[in-house]
Amino acid sequence: MALLAAEAATTQAAWSADQIDPFRLGIYWGSGMGGAATFDAVCRAVYAEHRRIRPTSVVTAMPNAPVAELALRFSARGAALGFACACASGAVAIGEALRALRAGQLDVAIVGGSEALLSPGVIGAWQAMRVLAPVTGLPADAARHACRPFAADRAGFALGEGAAALVLETTEHARARGARWEAVISGYGSTCDASHITQPDPEGQARAMQAALRDAGLSAAEIGHVNAHGTATTAGDAAEAESLRRVFAGAPPAVTATKAVMGHLLGAGGAVELVAALRALTRRSAPPTGGVDTLDPRLDIDLVRGQPRALPGLRHVMSNSFAFGGTNAVLIVSRPD
Repeated sequence: MALLAAEAATTQAAWSADQIDPFRLGIYWGSGMGGAATFDAVCRAVYAEHRRIRPTSVVTAMPNAPVAELALRFSARGAALGFACACASGAVAIGEALRALRAGQLDVAIVGGSEALLSPGVIGAWQAMRVLAPVTGLPADAARHACRPFAADRAGFALGEGAAALVLETTEHARARGARWEAVISGYGSTCDASHITQPDPEGQARAMQAALRDAGLSAAEIGHVNAHGTATTAGDAAEAESLRRVFAGAPPAVTATKAVMGHLLGAGGAVELVAALRALTRRSAPPTGGVDTLDPRLDIDLVRGQPRALPGLRHVMSNSFAFGGTNAVLIVSRPD
């Protein structure tokens, strides 16, 4: 999935080999759990089937396997770094690549995240934490209603798999090769709660949003849309709603939680959700949050539901990624004008 997403991104970027210095090309990639299916297969082979395991098991299970494959595919000889920050991995990878480009260390970076975790062991582990949405008692179209971020009856998330890649490039390098671009990543902020390994802290989340705003040189009032982390857990959604109220002075802008339709992609989530934020920006329209019939009145946020919402003056969008371990990563994308 990482390779396919990166192929699509580089094709859209329309570069040719002679335009890219491989020593100035980097790979920055996020994956929270690495090769989950490989690890499951190893455990099954050793403990259940008592047979030899594949000699490639280590290199297919390690979290930086996508980084290595992407570097091989694109002959990237700059920094090639993997980030394993749980649910914030993809967003952290993108933000750290932004810093490397600004610092003059790279001209171009292939960035993003991927995760393939729908294996019995991983699903069982998440189920043991009691954070997965139950599917019993739901209507026939249960998949559409299983994950209900910010809903009064929210009951957890659904795991998913996916990948997203983007090509980040310095303005000078893009202009030199005559490239066009849809948006700019204008701000990035990352903080740690340092308070609890699973319970989110609104203060730490708010600091990350404020850091991203400072980095972008923007006020909170200039953000027209937020793609929320929105996991549909009782504690997680309440903490994020509180952090949004703190940052936006009690009146957050239009909020969407795309995990309702894509599932929780862990390490890939920050990258895939940034693509959703980019699409909202270019279309000047906020997508609705699926599956939510009744908003939890205690949360007091402007959740987009039912139909897309036109935002004709939209210029800046924020995307939140908050992870187990207390890592918070926030990205801001802006129109190039």
